[in-house]
Amino acid sequence: MSATFTELHAAQVTTKAACALIGRPRASHYRQRADPILGPKQARRVPDNGQVLTAQERAAVLTLINTKPYADLAIGQIWARELDEGRYLCSMSSMYRIARNAGQTRERRRQATHPPKVKPELMADAPSQVWSWDITKLRGPAKGTFYHLYVLIDIYSRYNPGWLVSTCEESNLAADFIADAIGRNGTAPLPARLE
Repeated sequence: MSATFTELHAAQVTTKAACALIGRPRASHYRQRADPILGPKQARRVPDNGQVLTAQERAAVLTLINTKPYADLAIGQIWARELDEGRYLCSMSSMYRIARNAGQTRERRRQATHPPKVKPELMADAPSQVWSWDITKLRGPAKGTFYHLYVLIDIYSRYNPGWLVSTCEESNLAADFIADAIGRNGTAPLPARLE
């Protein structure tokens, strides 16, 4: 097929007409003519626009950012103050880019750091070491009627040392409930750990 096409092309027949005579789609013709892509594609070359900051200019911007009057200011404030004084070193985004490359884009002011909060974790490797208790509201038989379920659970064995249903939620009732559960169970968490 390609020899026939070459002869037609040599006889000054257009590609469209030659493809029509042979019965081959033009897209297939152009796809077969294209050079095969072997290996990775070449990296796209970006032409230099002539506005790239030189290493000295970047160093001057970084030195300016780190001067004493500007040490606690944001990059946008530094850029605006320099502009107010009639000095234009680079755009604000370039100044941010230079500071980011130097690792200086976080908060520039001195701030107190808070220690990470540790989530309390209780471990039990035998029964009656840690008990957990909770008060849950239960719906009653009529609208607006609620009961309070006091539950005590051993977190190791999941044994229920005690429970109580009451019409009200009171601290005295909770203290009596826990004391009663300890008396009934015969043991208490040592040291008494109720969470």
